[in-house]
Amino acid sequence: MDRLVSIADEIGRNVVVNERVESDKEGRWVKSSMEALKQERLTALVAPVECGGMGHGLVALARVCETLGKYYASVGLCFGMHCVGTAVISAKATTWQKKEYLEAIAAGKHLTTLALSEAGTGAHFYIPQTSLMPISDTSFLMNGTKTFVTNGGNVDSYVLSTMAATEEANPEQFSCVVVDADTPGLHWGKEWDGIGMRGNSSRTLTANNVTIDASHILGEPGDQLWYVFNVVAPYFITAMSGTYLGIAERALQEAKELLLKRFYSHNGAQLAQVSILQHRLGTLWARVERTRTLIYSAAHQGQSGSANAILSLLSAKAEVASCCVDTVNDVMTLAGGIGFASNSLLGMLLRDARAADVMSPTTDILYTWIGRAMLDQPILSE
Repeated sequence: MDRLVSIADEIGRNVVVNERVESDKEGRWVKSSMEALKQERLTALVAPVECGGMGHGLVALARVCETLGKYYASVGLCFGMHCVGTAVISAKATTWQKKEYLEAIAAGKHLTTLALSEAGTGAHFYIPQTSLMPISDTSFLMNGTKTFVTNGGNVDSYVLSTMAATEEANPEQFSCVVVDADTPGLHWGKEWDGIGMRGNSSRTLTANNVTIDASHILGEPGDQLWYVFNVVAPYFITAMSGTYLGIAERALQEAKELLLKRFYSHNGAQLAQVSILQHRLGTLWARVERTRTLIYSAAHQGQSGSANAILSLLSAKAEVASCCVDTVNDVMTLAGGIGFASNSLLGMLLRDARAADVMSPTTDILYTWIGRAMLDQPILSE
């Protein structure tokens, strides 16, 4: 695993940093970075070994996303969402799905991503309104709109959640499907233009009478809730947690470098020698490190199937959201006017970090779910 992290770090230093400025300025998808990850086959990270993939789980995902997130959070998230989509396809893949998708992913020739969110359900991403209506014994008709699709319009396939479109359907009759990018009837909305995470290509996808062959359904019809709890939630949360941890770590590095290289002109004293600044740097390190410990503990628990894994995973994303925002804020205070300058690295880190609270599941929802789980209440109750 250390070798894979080293490869990710090398890509970060040699490719991601060269793409970051223009990507953030223009809101351009991180094509060069994702191509580099494909070429080194890091995009095979969680693909099954039997299909030629690396077969890694949550711990490796967290480490690679953290490493990429240090250089540019959009790359960490785009890579992470590819891995989530890969994990969903892998969970109950048929022989055809393994050959058509997973072997190509394992070979570094295919990118995928997840498309769950919808405007009408907001942060309740597990309640899709996109319909999947049977039109024959072997085909279905899909209609609906997905929002904030990371990697939107730039990858080879999309994993969507759907709702059975029958009179007898109930909220648990969901299905996940994998759809090729060139499938007729898929339409993309305008380019993503957020204040942060500007390299994500987080776009709207509309499915207008899209014909889906039964072979593209993942698992059995109605399996979507199983996917949500057993695959989507742990992989999605871990990928985001690792990426946002990377933001906090980069801000911490910036603080250390700032204190080491700056001197007072009137007496020549180094900022690193000022006690209050030493104290502040120490508190920043402690915050980042305890958050890192929680994230990697949660990843280990999720990977081993621990009974408390869900609490730890939910807590990890909730805690890293405040960690990365507060850490960048505090480092910006240490930096003074330099950190507040237009187009500064800290400014970009702060804009990217702020997305942590609003990306589903939102921080408020996460803490509510944690409380429900502790009280033995249904997590998804309204």
